[in-house]
Amino acid sequence: MKACVMQPPYSRDTAFSDANFAEKMKMLDQCGTDMDIIVLPEYSDVPCATATMEETLYFHNKYIDTLLKKCAETAKRCNAHLFVNALSKEEAGYRNTTYCFDRSGNLAGKYFKKHLPPLELDMGLDSTYTYEADKPFVLELDGLRYGFLTCYDFYFYEAFPRIAQEKVDIIIGCSLQRSDGHDAIETMCKFLAYNTNAYVLRSSVSFDEDSTVCGASMIVSPEGKVLANMGGKFGVASAEFDPHKKHLKPGGYGNPHMAHWEYVNMGRSPWQYRACGPSVTLSDAKMPYPRVCAHRGFNTIAPENSMPAFGAAVAMGAEEIEFDLWPTTDGVLVSCHDSTLDRVSNGHGKIYEHSYAELLELDFGEKHGEKFKGLKIPTFEDILRKFAGQVIMNIHVKLWDCDFADPMIEQIVALIRKYDAQEHAYFMTTNDKIIRQVMEYAPDIRCCVGWDGNKDSMSMVDRAIQLGAYKVQLFKPYFNEETVKKAHAHGILCNVFWSDDPEETKRFREMGIDTILTNDYNLISQVVER
Repeated sequence: MKACVMQPPYSRDTAFSDANFAEKMKMLDQCGTDMDIIVLPEYSDVPCATATMEETLYFHNKYIDTLLKKCAETAKRCNAHLFVNALSKEEAGYRNTTYCFDRSGNLAGKYFKKHLPPLELDMGLDSTYTYEADKPFVLELDGLRYGFLTCYDFYFYEAFPRIAQEKVDIIIGCSLQRSDGHDAIETMCKFLAYNTNAYVLRSSVSFDEDSTVCGASMIVSPEGKVLANMGGKFGVASAEFDPHKKHLKPGGYGNPHMAHWEYVNMGRSPWQYRACGPSVTLSDAKMPYPRVCAHRGFNTIAPENSMPAFGAAVAMGAEEIEFDLWPTTDGVLVSCHDSTLDRVSNGHGKIYEHSYAELLELDFGEKHGEKFKGLKIPTFEDILRKFAGQVIMNIHVKLWDCDFADPMIEQIVALIRKYDAQEHAYFMTTNDKIIRQVMEYAPDIRCCVGWDGNKDSMSMVDRAIQLGAYKVQLFKPYFNEETVKKAHAHGILCNVFWSDDPEETKRFREMGIDTILTNDYNLISQVVER
């Protein structure tokens, strides 16, 4: 089988667009009938760098019909599979799309880029589909299994093992990387090929033939051997290979030969990595509003601040859970709303005057109901270990409210980072001094301003503005619609503590409240959803 990758000229000056596009069409005309696979670069409909979505769409509209018609004709003339990347207008908006043509010139499928860099997001390309759990896109044509990565997708190595499990023969990589050097790009392609046991066909563009960045269109075999690498040259590179020939290696000393990804899977320990996979929800920055936050978990059906309450809320789809943290005498962070044990357990006295071992002797379930008898108090790490990445965590750090001598900031932050939860968590406290310390120590973890007892309706918002916090947790009844308007005018989001009443919840939503804390997640989530 013979495959080719194209590397047309590309410019920072849009005055060269017509010339660059004409060169691309010329390369397609030069493809011979001995070709089985033809790959063109990313944004083949936009031959020069653009600054705005309006400018991008101008060139897209100018060239797209000619491009796709020519690609279909070339696929049919050469009796080849042809892959070209361009924008496509889908129902939800424009998407970065790899068009796949079969040997008859028919459109056989579309691959939508999985990872959009900030530039494409800022331009307004549709990314809604990237937030949905999905298996790798695989297209089978004439007995060949094609996998796909587009440009920025090449950087997400955690996706490679999942692609490998699809047992693809060839990975199509339409690219437009304009900053990485050729050596780095070659390393990425070799790593991809070796880890997926597939041939990698990468097509890009070149600024000029002497450039050491951009370019590097190449063909790489499953053992990581580079069959062709264009560097900065313009034109077409080709190679012949058997797409069904796989690279097998010893599966450890004395073991049978197998693919590299199969060998790695034998000893995979996924809990050692950052949280990923279909169970991971959108980060706090990306999770849309309005939200419902399960206050102390779904605590109308299970004991508050307990693992069953948190689990019930997550299972029902809560965007957020809220819980409270206290320290034990031996420095273990545990979750309980009250500072005392009497209401929620069969113990007495202050939580922070007991050791963790002493708390484990107590029952934190029976007072809610007989069926929860024997339930133990959860630690902060218990909660993170089970739910990190699966829900936004509104963490009310009670020891900060009380201004303990040791605020344990480093320990609390370290636990969040251990479970890679910094994008799925924020701190809530009434203590402005602590908020300043936390924002300085861990600027990647956000803080929410809590009610400090001041009954003035603008007090919390004014504090948040002064602190630079991103959110306030309003405390009823000490706020009104003007409070919310002022917060939003300064880019500050508004939680409200709390509502279990549907009519009250409706009024809060009409006021513009962003997140409603509730003890009855099922009831209030239905109101907010409507």
